[in-house]
Amino acid sequence: MTVNIQYVDVDVSEALSTYTNGKLEKLSNKYEFLINAQVYFKKEENEHDKGKICNIELSLPGPRIFATSNEKNYEMAVKETINDIERQLKKRKQVFKPY
Repeated sequence: MTVNIQYVDVDVSEALSTYTNGKLEKLSNKYEFLINAQVYFKKEENEHDKGKICNIELSLPGPRIFATSNEKNYEMAVKETINDIERQLKKRKQVFKPY
């Protein structure tokens, strides 16, 4: 699976990129039909206790899967977004029919 990480108005972080790649690699090993992932990190200035946004869009056969979360730090946002995506992938895997 190809992973493309973009930082929108946020400083690039190697540690965050490594953490995100690790989480997505686990998903890729579990769900072999994933093609690529687009990850966007943003910062919301209006939020006081939260404001760290992580958007993940996965390409796979059929419609794309998208999830976003807004937490107080980026690691928590990645974890929450991955949990949402995994929930969607479980539903999608049940629909797949082997031919």
